[in-house]
Amino acid sequence: MSPETGGVWRPGRTPHCQSREIPMFRTTSRWWLTALSVAIAPAVVVIHAAPKSQPDDELQVGQEVFNELKAKGEIVASSPLYDSLTPIADAIGRTAQPLYNHPFKFYLVHEQQPNAFSVPGGNVYVTDSLLYFVKNTEELAGTLCHEVSHTIHHDSMSLIEKERRLERREIGAAVLLGPTRAHILAIALIGKLHSLGYSREAESAADLTGADLCADARYNPWGLVWLFQDFDAADTAQVPQLLSDHPSNQHRVEALKQHFREHSPTFGSFSADASSAKPFTVPKDAATVFLR
Repeated sequence: MSPETGGVWRPGRTPHCQSREIPMFRTTSRWWLTALSVAIAPAVVVIHAAPKSQPDDELQVGQEVFNELKAKGEIVASSPLYDSLTPIADAIGRTAQPLYNHPFKFYLVHEQQPNAFSVPGGNVYVTDSLLYFVKNTEELAGTLCHEVSHTIHHDSMSLIEKERRLERREIGAAVLLGPTRAHILAIALIGKLHSLGYSREAESAADLTGADLCADARYNPWGLVWLFQDFDAADTAQVPQLLSDHPSNQHRVEALKQHFREHSPTFGSFSADASSAKPFTVPKDAATVFLR
């Protein structure tokens, strides 16, 4: 899949792959990617719009992250799991696309911990173990809508720029030494893929926008509520990392319920009863081909 086309990676679209059988929940690779150190003094960042003749920073950062994950052999190019992910991801991508200026693309990555994360430029990464954790289609749809919302809100880009506090003159000096500004920002992001540490406000906003997207895509937005409740009931060792540094689940559940009440014309037709959800099942020990 090229950066210019949206959707979900599908089997047969990548000529350079390696195939191997992988039992679920066995750690074969870690997300702790080594971040290159760049000696740059902290300063207030000033962001200017890039000329239209050049790719914007979000697209470049997203491509840099993709290249790093590909080099590490993390990205799943082909798996029967895509048959379950693709219809949901495609529907959500179509719904969200008018709100973002780059195509949304969804990739599976192999990791023992259930997780999902989005990066600037439109890429959304879903761990294969998350597909085994969710109990129904609505829970997975809620997760994807939440992550897409972070991209729409430019949350990860804002976070890394804030934390790195890169001033234009320091960035310019670094470029002379080799890396581009986008590469420097991508390095900062790669080291934080497991724990982006969004603020309570950013997480709550992504929940609410995610609920709106789910409703527009005709997926029951109560799925995100059910997912939070499942997290609370789960063994702590199995709680997805995507929630470990986030605001309390109960706070988020109450905020979502209030959102549903305040916008009853949009959400009133969806059932709050989890027994009405569509079961989500995936094949066990699916053969996996990694992107090389």
